[in-house]
Amino acid sequence: MMKKKVLVVGGAGYIGSHTCLLLSERGYEPVVFDNLSNGHEEFVRWGPFEQGDIRDRARLDEVFAKHRPEAVLHFAALIEVGESVKQPVAFYDNNVIGSLNLLSAAIDAGVTAFVFSSTCATYGLPEQVPIDETHRQVPINPYGRTKWVVEQALKDYSTYKGLRSVMLRYFNAAGADFEGRIGEWHKPETHAIPLAIEAALGRRQGFKVFGTDYDTRDGTCVRDYIHILDLADAHVRAVDYLLAGGETVELNLGTGTGTTVKELLAAISDVSGRPFPVEYTGRRDGDSTTLVANNDKAREVLGWEPRYSLSDIIRSAWAWHSSRNAGD
Repeated sequence: MMKKKVLVVGGAGYIGSHTCLLLSERGYEPVVFDNLSNGHEEFVRWGPFEQGDIRDRARLDEVFAKHRPEAVLHFAALIEVGESVKQPVAFYDNNVIGSLNLLSAAIDAGVTAFVFSSTCATYGLPEQVPIDETHRQVPINPYGRTKWVVEQALKDYSTYKGLRSVMLRYFNAAGADFEGRIGEWHKPETHAIPLAIEAALGRRQGFKVFGTDYDTRDGTCVRDYIHILDLADAHVRAVDYLLAGGETVELNLGTGTGTTVKELLAAISDVSGRPFPVEYTGRRDGDSTTLVANNDKAREVLGWEPRYSLSDIIRSAWAWHSSRNAGD
């Protein structure tokens, strides 16, 4: 029997590649479309690879015509909040113009199922915690605003063009494939868990904590860390849901459990058996005190439930980073 093809845009990146792994395990054929600006060709292991940029309409049309996917998963985006403040034009060009270009190509190719990689950054500063999908969307940086703009387009395209979508608002993705085939690999790295692990491995001088005077149990920010394979599982379920006729919906993806920065660092020291230097400094502009998901809606709509703990996240991340060469 022919496997159903899913076009995974940005499939050579961190979240996209783990989703391709699970798509393949569950009987789909993932077709990766990626410009390799942040992705890695070595991560394309479960289906064909088509190199290209989402702003190149002719290339997109070629790939849609060649593979005729039944659904699209869209991960391709610039994601660093700090960079979005410095380079807003690049973020709007890639994240908004590129996404609208991809959506037009998908509609013209007859695709009716679209899964969008969104973010809790569309909510802005939380007015209540945990955050559910009815929370106001008032993003406070260009990154969050670019994702919010695409969500608005998806809602209009659903109403007027018949393109049904699942908008997945991530909290903090972390961890790696437990077999060590793929993992988190950003250049430069800016995420807390890899940075702390690199410090524990002696690959950087230490770890910097921004702010110790927040209104939390130990004064440091609280975040909701979710294992990358739990995130990937939700994406595959979103494809299943749309191909079965599911309607457009927005869903939070988080565990519902918050971890402070100090708790995170203690857990990494415990798993690694290696203490490392920590520098405490002032708050960073734009950081929210607490970001924790209410994930009830994803459970209800997709039958999805996070399986992995913070310890699982750190163990899988430690295995991935410690097995790699420090120069990568």
